[in-house]
Amino acid sequence: MREGRTLEQVISPVVLWTLLLLTLIPFVYMLSFSVKDLGQFEHERWTVSFPFHWENFPAAFQAIQGYVFNSILVSAGAVLGVLALSALGGFAFARGKFPFKETLFYLVIGGMMIPGILYLVPKFILFREFGLMNTRWALWLPYWTEGQLFGIFLVRSSIEALPSDLFHAAEIDGASVWLRFRHVALPLIKPILATLAVLNVLFTWNDIIWPWLVLTDRSMMTIPIGLVCYRRSFLDLAGPIFSAYVIASVPLLLLFAATSRTFVRGLTSGAFKA
Repeated sequence: MREGRTLEQVISPVVLWTLLLLTLIPFVYMLSFSVKDLGQFEHERWTVSFPFHWENFPAAFQAIQGYVFNSILVSAGAVLGVLALSALGGFAFARGKFPFKETLFYLVIGGMMIPGILYLVPKFILFREFGLMNTRWALWLPYWTEGQLFGIFLVRSSIEALPSDLFHAAEIDGASVWLRFRHVALPLIKPILATLAVLNVLFTWNDIIWPWLVLTDRSMMTIPIGLVCYRRSFLDLAGPIFSAYVIASVPLLLLFAATSRTFVRGLTSGAFKA
């Protein structure tokens, strides 16, 4: 072909642009629906209609701002716990020396194989017996324990890919295990930790099943439950409902905008190649 371009080089951009457009179409329609009133939504649903009703956004935000705050608090606490446990556990499995290390690591890997739905009922009974219902601990603790399984696997693979000479040199200089973790391993695995943080925020922010089971107090509910409640309360107000969906997606968009480069670095690093 002209300029030496292969058929694959011509088709690949077309396929990628097509997938991008198909991905963006739902978001475009969500934005379009969010600025319509009821009449425009009923009669001009699939076209751009004027005037835009920007007042839908303040009304929606006033109704769901408490849910957004709860989700931010839960996601932040969950991510901090997962990162701390994953970093420490992954470093221990990668550079530590203790009995049954490989066996314990395979048990961690085995935990990743168990579908979460299988232990949903026992987990609910356990937290009910401990009196943790309607508390943020009922959300944080499961997110920590479940999230660190994949996190330990990820961090261990990343640290094992680092040159052993770095740790040996630090050990010769008298660095303790904690100093080797803090000053050698931790700075080099920041892209992996950023990737892990984004993945955990996505999971906790969108999770609806577990919060629905353990939260009954409306003041504690997270954004997925809040959107359901808001939709049930205003079934005939499509504009504010879709405005609430847009507002709920803004924190995730900001997160990706702030961490996109680090996230991609983590995806292309040795941990995902291991």
